[in-house]
Formats: sequence, structure tokens, C-alpha cells
Amino acid sequence: MVRLVASVLLIARLLSLSNAFTSQPSFVIPVNDKLRKIAGYRRDSLNVLHMAAFESVDEISLDAEERMEKSVSNLNQNLQTIRTGRASPAMLDLVMVDYYETPTPLNQVAGISVTSSQQLTLTPYDKTAMEDIERGIIDSGLGLTPNNDGNVIRINIPDLTEERRKEFMKQCKALGEDGKVAIRNVRRDGVDAVKKMEKAGSIGKDEMLDGLDEMQKITDTYVKSADDAVQKKESELMKL
Repeated sequence: MVRLVASVLLIARLLSLSNAFTSQPSFVIPVNDKLRKIAGYRRDSLNVLHMAAFESVDEISLDAEERMEKSVSNLNQNLQTIRTGRASPAMLDLVMVDYYETPTPLNQVAGISVTSSQQLTLTPYDKTAMEDIERGIIDSGLGLTPNNDGNVIRINIPDLTEERRKEFMKQCKALGEDGKVAIRNVRRDGVDAVKKMEKAGSIGKDEMLDGLDEMQKITDTYVKSADDAVQKKESELMKL
């Protein structure tokens, strides 16, 4: 009995630690095939803990819905970093600065303010990091040019050319597709968990079929949310 209790506590602890990993959509990470394999292995391993902790089909559905919602939330965050012709601090959210040889988010080394509709002003917390911040912005691939006057860094947001507009539209679609892959991966995990419960005799076949139907409905809802988020961003790009 003591060993059983200890095992349950260990699984619960590992499950709580796994949430930080399993809630992240696949489109935020995998920059190369090796990292994709590592991330996939980690996700599959942690999902064993998820499935072991479920006691009902309702719990599986709630877990899937929560993870899908986080995937859509992260998709929206990533879409905000695609710049339009209007200045917004969010467009710099994914810019990393090599601060004392440590990759650090730009918003942790400088204050960012909107000076005008087409200009951002960055105030470094550490003036010695000026060049590192500039390099981070240039290397980000956003197509922005920082101007350093020794005290602050100003970034003028140029109007989008037709070529850049098309490029950003492609990025929107790619982020949307990766986001939907993440959602469908959650669906796959949920379907596997429901089937395992039926195979183990915890639920009957009818309840399993109802659970699978509910999982598909949840998936359809969040896939539509992802499509809507991409369409909204594309509309913003077309207006400017």
C-alpha cells in the first residue's frame, strides 16, 4: 500500500511538471529535425503520465480542451509578432538578445514604447547592451532597422511593400497550419486515452464512441479558432 501511494504521488508530481511542456504547441519550437524528434519524444513520454491519471472520459475531454486552448493562445501570440505597417511592441516579442552570452527576450533588457504610429522607442536598462540589442533586432528577420543615438534605440516601421506583404501572408498561413497540427496532436492523444480506457474495461463501447465524438467536436471548434485568428491577421495585412 505504501508503494502504491508513493507511485500515485510520483505520477501526480510528474504530471504537474509536464504541463509546461505538453501545453506548448509544436509550432513554437522545432527549428530542425533533431529538435523536432526530441520534442516529439518528450511529448509522447509525458502523455503516458497524462493517460495514466485520467479517471473518466470527461477528464480526458477537459484536458484536451485546455491544451487546445493554449495552442490557439500561443498561435495568436506568434501572429502578433508579424508586423503590419503600424508600430506595436508585440512585433518584438520574439526578438532575442545575446545579453552577456545568454539569449534573453528583448523586453527583458529594454523598455519598449510607441512613439508614433510608425515608430517604436527602446530604452535599454543597461546602456552597454545597446549593440547587442541592435544586433538582435537585425538578426530577427523582421526587416527592421534600429537607430541608436547613444541613449535610446528608435525603430521606424516602414510601409509594407507588396513583396513583404505576400511574405508575411505566407508566414501567417504557416503558423496557422502548425497550430492546427498541434491541435490535432492533442486530439490524437485524447483519442488514444479514450480507447485505452475502453480496452482496460473502465468504460463501455458506447461511452467510448461518445467520447470520440466529443473529442472531434472539440477539435473542430479549436481548428476553426485557429483559422479565424489567421484570417484576422491576414485582413490586417491587407488593409495596410
